[in-house]
Amino acid sequence: MLETLDITHLAAALGIGMLVGLERERKKGSGEHRAFAGLRTFAITSVLGYVCMAVAGAMLVAVMSIALALIIAVAYWKHAGKDPGITSEIALLFVLLLGALCHEQPELAIAIGVVLTVVLALRQELHRFALQQLTETEVRDGLILLTGALVILPLTPDRFFGPFGAINPRTICTLTVLLMGAGALGHIAMRMVGERYGYTLSAIASGFASGSATIALMGHLARREPSSVKALSAAALFSNLATVALLGLVLGAVDPAYVGALWAPMLLAALTTVVCGSLLLAPWNPSLVPAASKVGDGAFNLKVALVVTAAVTGITLLSSALLASLGHKGVLIAALLSGLADAHATAASIASVVKSGQLPVADIAIPALTAMSSNTLTKCVLAWTSGGPRFGAYVIVGQLLIITSMWAGLLLQ
Repeated sequence: MLETLDITHLAAALGIGMLVGLERERKKGSGEHRAFAGLRTFAITSVLGYVCMAVAGAMLVAVMSIALALIIAVAYWKHAGKDPGITSEIALLFVLLLGALCHEQPELAIAIGVVLTVVLALRQELHRFALQQLTETEVRDGLILLTGALVILPLTPDRFFGPFGAINPRTICTLTVLLMGAGALGHIAMRMVGERYGYTLSAIASGFASGSATIALMGHLARREPSSVKALSAAALFSNLATVALLGLVLGAVDPAYVGALWAPMLLAALTTVVCGSLLLAPWNPSLVPAASKVGDGAFNLKVALVVTAAVTGITLLSSALLASLGHKGVLIAALLSGLADAHATAASIASVVKSGQLPVADIAIPALTAMSSNTLTKCVLAWTSGGPRFGAYVIVGQLLIITSMWAGLLLQ
């Protein structure tokens, strides 16, 4: 019998019960209205689960779980008129199972026990977040994102078909989920940090949707607020962080190995963006940089994600057609033309062409940077036309330095 009891595993079970029980003891209350389980009850229950598993295995644990559930039902029935809730009761049953889990996988049980304790301890914060901070639109968007990522994406077939064998439903679905997730992350960042970092954070967040549109927006604001031209120019340049990050994400969504072909250009571009933007902001003073706009209710823009994904599919077909008719030069032509509108969609389409076997992996870098270069031209034109000479000068110099660093990174790599 003693050989089946591992003292370290038993200690883990006791520790889980005491940890959860300590948190529940603080919320237990006193007098006739106190909860039915506290520190001792949780500790004993966790050890009981371990002993049941060690002595007779899962069958005895199941029997003890049913018995504990009956005890919990009686306790709840006695206080049903006072609406006591069942959080502690469910936690007690959970602790019994965690104690049993300690017999075979104590590390996993401890990790789950810590997470359980954190969730129990953050009761007020979680209620406030759900009832006061989350909007109906954010809840809806979150459900859409989870449905796409956890239901639709796993069921989507991963194979190429269609004209030139260039269309992969799994890649298309992955990119859609990725764009929605990137938009949601930017929205969360805005909600957490708020308006203190003003235009800069707003530009980075909106850059995940469209870097060119972000620069045009900053330019229009610069015409209305001449005193903030440097701050707005810095924000416009910082939107390139989203461009570089999304480039890596869309390449990785098609195949993680493709990121390695452009790691040096992306790293140098990010560093150059930070340096150029910081020079324009120095000396940094958040009070001088107002917010660009109020954070919207939606967590992401589903329409933008679908439009970009449709663009990826169209450019993929165009690139495949030009590759079939003109060879590698056709891909460069497609990258040059489509990059004027969207570099991310072009990079993703080139990666899709490579994954379909029509191009070798080594040929992904030059078309991708060609698309980034033509997109840089679009950003420079938008900066000059929307923001005027001063704004345009700041942004154009920064954009040229960023794209030059990307080509230099390709040479160094």
